[in-house]
Amino acid sequence: MKHFSTLCLAMLLGGCATQVPLAIKDAPPGNPSLAEVRQTPQRFVGTTIRWGGVITQVENKPDRTWVELVSRELRSNGEPITGSRSEGRFVASFAGFVDPIVYSAGQRLTVAGTIKGETTHAIGEYDYTFPVVAVSASFLWAEETEPVRYDPPPPWYYDPWWPYYPGPYYHRPYPPYRW
Repeated sequence: MKHFSTLCLAMLLGGCATQVPLAIKDAPPGNPSLAEVRQTPQRFVGTTIRWGGVITQVENKPDRTWVELVSRELRSNGEPITGSRSEGRFVASFAGFVDPIVYSAGQRLTVAGTIKGETTHAIGEYDYTFPVVAVSASFLWAEETEPVRYDPPPPWYYDPWWPYYPGPYYHRPYPPYRW
């Protein structure tokens, strides 16, 4: 019974974890870079890619949604690295409706799909040519948080109350005490 309950608990906790799709986790063979595709987009039409980046805007059309992204370098699992270099921008074309509140500007997104061509939009007053990717799989990454920094106590720190804590394993914070 003990082993069965442990197995059930492991399955329950494993089912709650978000799984990255295999198309996102593994890059397709011969995955071209965005810079290569921007030079000669017609040569790469129909090519399978995995790109990712940061969302800049979402444009809903009658039957599709275009999500404009600034590309970023990807980790081995497909996660975009915030603040890394960019090779430009591209448009991820989703079939149907994508909620612009969920896919808001600043979110990190990785898409896998095929290159369908190119489109030109203005960024400010500059006409920019975007490669268009028909999305077959996507993954919206959780927001990055800064790690919590725990400073060690200074080397001259001495706690005069050490043996008189209220109970075993009680950890009293080092100065300044704020109770």
